[in-house]
Amino acid sequence: MPSNPVAETVASLLPRAREELTELVAFKSVADFAQFPKSESEGAAHWIADALRAEGFVDVALLDTPDGTQSVYGCLPGPEGAETVLLYAHYDVQPPLDEAGWTTPPFELTERNGRWYGRGAADCKGGVVMHLLALRALKANGGVPVTVKVIVEGSEEQGTGGLERYAEEHPELLTADAIVIGDAGNFRVGLPTVTTTLRGMTMVRVRMDTLAGNLHSGQFGGAAPDALAALIRVLDSLRAEDGSTTVDGLDASAGWDGLEYTEEQFRKDARVLDGVGLIGSGSVADRIWARPAVTVLGIDCPPVVGATPSVQSSARALISLRVPPGVDAAEATKLLQAHVEAHTPWGARVTTEQIGQGQAFRADTSSPAYRAMADAMEVAYPGEAMSYAGQGGSIPLCNTLAGLYPKAEILLIGLSEPEAQIHAVNESVSPEELERLSVAEALFLRNYAAG
Repeated sequence: MPSNPVAETVASLLPRAREELTELVAFKSVADFAQFPKSESEGAAHWIADALRAEGFVDVALLDTPDGTQSVYGCLPGPEGAETVLLYAHYDVQPPLDEAGWTTPPFELTERNGRWYGRGAADCKGGVVMHLLALRALKANGGVPVTVKVIVEGSEEQGTGGLERYAEEHPELLTADAIVIGDAGNFRVGLPTVTTTLRGMTMVRVRMDTLAGNLHSGQFGGAAPDALAALIRVLDSLRAEDGSTTVDGLDASAGWDGLEYTEEQFRKDARVLDGVGLIGSGSVADRIWARPAVTVLGIDCPPVVGATPSVQSSARALISLRVPPGVDAAEATKLLQAHVEAHTPWGARVTTEQIGQGQAFRADTSSPAYRAMADAMEVAYPGEAMSYAGQGGSIPLCNTLAGLYPKAEILLIGLSEPEAQIHAVNESVSPEELERLSVAEALFLRNYAAG
């Protein structure tokens, strides 16, 4: 990166950034309080609030959101008449999954092969640190030229909508001219990327009941309706022979017009085993950015170890459905529930319960904020022009903010490039990406203020 004062400052602050990320990663801030103590999330929230106060933020507050979690808010006033930019990240993380699968402990930030490993290192505690680095670099080089609001969510991974509902009840709180969502990622390491679309999502819990109680499979099997088998039939109906998602009435034919994703690169990024084919039809970008995708997140049934020879009377599953821009998530939920009911065999009793939902998002890339970010990225990543990509994941808050503040320009950047392996074991962040994106965000704030 060519020498410039902002970049030099960020580079000098990286050791401090690592220490701070180490402290943040140590909080087991999974917003599922049936599995992880609420005190861990509260500890992370207090850490962020203290960090904001130390940087001169005012009105710092822990917001009690309707889903029982806390979001952290603060405001750093800029010059008189300056634009306002909202910076977003989240401190809650996914569960570590199989801790035995981690090479190093998931809640201990560990350096290995030039990357920093730990749950939340990229998604999205690293985003919190990125915002802090950018602001510190500006303060050390002439000051922050805009008013900055920071909001750090406490339940984004759970999809329970606490911050969305809070924002709708307090619409004045997060008003801004531009919004930078620090929860996306570059298409690959070293390629500056702004995410312009997000798929929405819905989660539905399905319960299948067929018998008053489990039965001996030798005595009753063959005639007694098996709830687990009925559930398997329903889940299989959600995919075509080639693996494409098939929910009755839901369009799955849209295409992606933009940055392409080769199958070879996708296989590498997704760590697909040799000889195993990809699923679906169309280009990879079509499949992951422009079309719906169903995933069975979990099934309640007897584990293999300790299983008895029984016909199952009940079974449950949790289904996630990602929906592309242009598809209403509420309508998709209804279609999914109707599909499950229509494909339930043998007259089994089926119930469906929606437990989370978020709308898809599409950005306006013609805005001044995008030009300011493109110029900033060109400096932070010399020789690389800013690319536009989609993201298959969901950030429900984006559409809430777009609805509340229709004139605000929304940009999505972040540290979750493919090598980060977010949501999987051995999640990591590239310190070089943290450095470059912090520089880019700082320069963006300066460019945006200059108009």
